[in-house]
Amino acid sequence: MSMQTLNVWAVLVAAVVAFLLAGLWFSPAVFGNAWKKANGFGADEPPKAGGMGMLIAFLLTLVMSANLAMFLNDPKTTLAWGATAGFLAGFGWVAMGFGIASVFERRPLTYVLVNGGYFVVALVVMGAILGGWR
Repeated sequence: MSMQTLNVWAVLVAAVVAFLLAGLWFSPAVFGNAWKKANGFGADEPPKAGGMGMLIAFLLTLVMSANLAMFLNDPKTTLAWGATAGFLAGFGWVAMGFGIASVFERRPLTYVLVNGGYFVVALVVMGAILGGWR
């Protein structure tokens, strides 16, 4: 597998979709309030990332998408395998990593469920896009 067989548009779209999903996931309408409480933020003072923070977050999401795409960069990859690989990476690596860190940081289970849950869902969606858009 090489960079020449990588679908750059799929990588970009997967990153954009995951980034937009984060905006929804961490909004007050979904898990935003639980996320703020788990991180010890005040209800009236949501953290402000600002424009630079949002740009950095998107670039990091793009790196995640490209990294997952390299793992899935095989002509036999399907939407189902992409979603499965995304789940395995999200649950087995990212969510468990949040779990390990939360033990030593003495964070509540909600911290792991909200943050880890986002990455599981985001990587499943990214993997489905990358696997299905061959």
